[in-house]
Amino acid sequence: MAFLTDRKRADGMGAAKTGTASFWWMTVSSVALLVLVPIFIFTAGPMIGKDYATVTAYFSRPFPAIVALLTFSVGLLHFKNGVTVLIEDYVQGLARKIWIIVMTCVSYAAIATIVFAIARIAL
Repeated sequence: MAFLTDRKRADGMGAAKTGTASFWWMTVSSVALLVLVPIFIFTAGPMIGKDYATVTAYFSRPFPAIVALLTFSVGLLHFKNGVTVLIEDYVQGLARKIWIIVMTCVSYAAIATIVFAIARIAL
C-alpha cells in the first residue's frame, strides 16, 4: 500500500508521464554550448590556415584538446536529443523507432570518432 497522495504521484510528470527530463537536458546543454562555442572559436580559430604540424602541436596541448572534445561531445549529444524530439513529433509507427535508433547510433559513432581523433592527436 502506497501512502502517496495523487499530487505526489503526479509531481514532475507531464501529459506523457515522462516528466521534463528531455527539456531539462536540452536547456542544460544549450547553456553549456553557449559557453563552449565561443571558447572553442577563440581557441581553434587561430589555427585556421596553418599547416598540419602546427595544428597537431597546438591540439596536443591539454586546454585546446579538452575544449574541442567538450564542444563536439556536448554539441552532438544536444543534436541527438533534439533530433529525437523532432522524430517523436513528426514520425509515426515503426519508422519512429528505427529513425531514433539510427540517429542515436550516428550521434554516438560521431562522438566516438571525435574522441579517438582528439586522443590520437593529443597523445
